[in-house]
Amino acid sequence: MFSHIMVGSNDIERSKRFYDAVLAVLGAGEPIRNAAPTGHTRLFYRHDGSTFCVVEPINDEPATFANGGTIGFKCSSAEQVQAFHDAAVAHGGCTIEEPPGLRQGGLGPLYLAYVRDPDGNKLCALYRVPQAS
Repeated sequence: MFSHIMVGSNDIERSKRFYDAVLAVLGAGEPIRNAAPTGHTRLFYRHDGSTFCVVEPINDEPATFANGGTIGFKCSSAEQVQAFHDAAVAHGGCTIEEPPGLRQGGLGPLYLAYVRDPDGNKLCALYRVPQAS
C-alpha cells in the first residue's frame, strides 16, 4: 500500500545518527543521501522494498511531528523490538507510553515499543506474536 514514509528533521546529522542506529536493527544499511532541487538534504533508507526518508523541509519552516501520528516498523522478534527501542534511546530518542512489552489487542498478542525520535516523531516497533493453533 505504501511506497515510502517521509519525516522532517531540524538537524539532519542528528537524525542520521539516530536512524542509522535504529534502522540498522531492522537490517537497513546506510541511507542514500542527496539534495532536493531546492538544495535541502534528503536521506533515503531502503530495505525490503520499503523506503523511509528523513528530509530538511523544503519550505524552510521548522519540521514538526504529526500529533496523533505513529510510524510503525515491523520486527521479526520480541528481541528485535527491544533492540530497536534500546538503539533509539541510546541515540537521542525517548521512551513513551508503556515500557516495551507484550500487549493484548484486537489483532492478537503484540510485542511493542514506542519511542519518539529527536524531532518528536512517534515510532513503534511491532512484532506480531504467533498464536498457538
